[in-house]
Amino acid sequence: MKRLIFLVLLVTSVSCAQTSSDKNKKVSADAEPVQVEDEDGMKKAYFASGCFWCSESIYNSVIGVKKVIAGYSGGTGENPNYQNYVQKGHAESIEVTYDPRVIEYRSLLTVYFGSQDVTQQNGQGPDQGSGYRSVIFYQNENEKELIEKTIEEVQKDYNKPIAAEIIPFQKFWEAEEYHQNYEVKNPTHPYIQNVSLPRLNRFQNKHPELLKKSQK
Repeated sequence: MKRLIFLVLLVTSVSCAQTSSDKNKKVSADAEPVQVEDEDGMKKAYFASGCFWCSESIYNSVIGVKKVIAGYSGGTGENPNYQNYVQKGHAESIEVTYDPRVIEYRSLLTVYFGSQDVTQQNGQGPDQGSGYRSVIFYQNENEKELIEKTIEEVQKDYNKPIAAEIIPFQKFWEAEEYHQNYEVKNPTHPYIQNVSLPRLNRFQNKHPELLKKSQK
């Protein structure tokens, strides 16, 4: 993910910028959404908002979230990996397993919009390209309605349009093992220090009411 050195940073930070075309292999907005079955009362939600190292650590800090997996979604290409996911139409995404008795889906959307630059198109921070686009994947009409309502509310605070795409969920592909819990396993990595941790801290300062006790 961290492939190009951005000299505009005051300190060295490796970025995940992608430049390859997705060749129009994104999931169609007209596709029928796939509903993921609950497991032991736990539900799953799917989001993309830039680097999955960043979004994974953010959601792991949230109450009611049991597990977060980094991966790829939003494209039609089969079996994506870190080398080809952009070409297959996917974006870096996360699968969030959460307890609906503790946190509602609506609150997960609050996390989503409270943890990124909501108007940045086709990327987040230094990470540019369709592989870092902002996407909310819905599994049913209720989720879609909540997403649309939330975007309408958030839009009132901005002059620019909200960048997040609303896409019917199709399939989530788990990323390579070394991407999982990357921030925890690599706390001194330049990108973690200069991009990921500041983004996490901004979210936590903005929404302390949504944090696990261990994060406060």
